[in-house]
Amino acid sequence: MHIKKQRLLTPGPTPLYPPALHAMMASDVHHRTQDFVKVQAQALSSLKEVMGTSNDVLILVSSGSGAMEASVSNFFSAGDKVIVCVAGKFGERWQEIAKAFGLNAVVLQSEYGDSVSADRVQAALKENPDAKGVFVQASETSTGAAHDIQAMAAAVKPTQALLIVDAITGLGTMPLDIDGWGIDICIGGSQKAFMIPPGLAFLSISPKAWERNATATIPRFYFDLKKEKKMVDKGEGSSWTPNTSHIIALNAALDYIKQLGMPKLVENAQLLAKATRDAAAALGLELFAKNPGSSVTAIKAPAGMDSGVIVKAFRTQFGAIIANGQGSMKGQIFRLAHLGYFDFADTFAVIAALELILHTNGHNVQLGAGVTAAQRVWAEANKPKA
Repeated sequence: MHIKKQRLLTPGPTPLYPPALHAMMASDVHHRTQDFVKVQAQALSSLKEVMGTSNDVLILVSSGSGAMEASVSNFFSAGDKVIVCVAGKFGERWQEIAKAFGLNAVVLQSEYGDSVSADRVQAALKENPDAKGVFVQASETSTGAAHDIQAMAAAVKPTQALLIVDAITGLGTMPLDIDGWGIDICIGGSQKAFMIPPGLAFLSISPKAWERNATATIPRFYFDLKKEKKMVDKGEGSSWTPNTSHIIALNAALDYIKQLGMPKLVENAQLLAKATRDAAAALGLELFAKNPGSSVTAIKAPAGMDSGVIVKAFRTQFGAIIANGQGSMKGQIFRLAHLGYFDFADTFAVIAALELILHTNGHNVQLGAGVTAAQRVWAEANKPKA
């Protein structure tokens, strides 16, 4: 009880892959040399492989929000009509970026904890045939809810609109068939399922999106994706100074993901999410999301308890960092993540800690009930096959 290892149990940053950290120590390389250009080319090739796309993929030095901004400024013109799905804080970010660049946003709003249905997207496209884009989160991390991207893609694909998906916490936690479904822009971030520190964003870009880029007139400078693609295609690296250490670390993490297999990385998150949901039910807790995803589980605090008490107890008693609710949900929910370098031992530990925190704060729980529920998920997943 005196030694406390800090554990990141948040949906970003996530626990880091140790060989990727070791690789960063060997990052003393100049970004305009062929040595580094080869490293970057390897990263781009591996990203395409793990994302499962033949579309162009580019890397940006930014958080995921930089790629969100670039996906607006590079493919639209001021006044363009777009459909924005808003079901949480990150859907609101799409709305804010669209407003900042002068787009005419038709907002499909759902209450926190819910998601926007594909039927609503299809109806909005019929009512607004001039819509140039649809913006959505694959996984709305602020609430733990997931969107049905496959069904949305089927609605968008026959239209002129681009489907732009913030998959920053969706990649590696849920199936995403970029090419098969017709996702035009798919955005990821380094500090999520890719298990390295914050600082890189990446996005896949479809031919349909590049056609739109040719007529888009919103001014852009640093996030000029056409310029970036030209540099990559010419074998000259990046337009600007890249984050060399992070790209070297990304290669190490991508090697691990390729060895594991992206479907197994997704299955890992899904099993950890199921174990956490089953444990919450066993402890008499209620989930917040109506359609929960696998990147993070949002759980309502027990009646009469501020979720901040649980967040603080994790930090002070167990050295673990979990996420509170955001905005109006602060104090109402707490969030436990499953993406990246997480395993079942981490989940067993976090559930055991949660039981003790609830118990010491007067919530009637049977110690071990949540852990037992999580163990059953592990046991079922690891049952010997006939």
